Amino acid sequence: MAIISQASADGQELTIVIRGRFDFASHQEFRDAYERVTITPRRYLVDLQDTSYLDSSALGMLLLLRDHAGGESAQIRLTNCSSDVRKILAISNFEQLFQII
Repeated sequence: MAIISQASADGQELTIVIRGRFDFASHQEFRDAYERVTITPRRYLVDLQDTSYLDSSALGMLLLLRDHAGGESAQIRLTNCSSDVRKILAISNFEQLFQII
């Protein structure tokens, strides 16, 4: 499991790339990816292209990111989801909370 975060050149967006399994074992690493940055981004992009699995704790971590980013006013996009990941997000009604592209 590797989680990498990178700010855009203008500091307005933070991209978080998740590789491998996204589960409880990655909780602290995921939180560090958005809490330990020196910028205050307006938008977040979570790239799930290389995410092979996610569970209910991963869904909870995404909700924690949403709270951190401003709750209902948060601008968070989940991108490059595999069909399995997209299915889990749909079953959980996350398309109502996040922009899934």
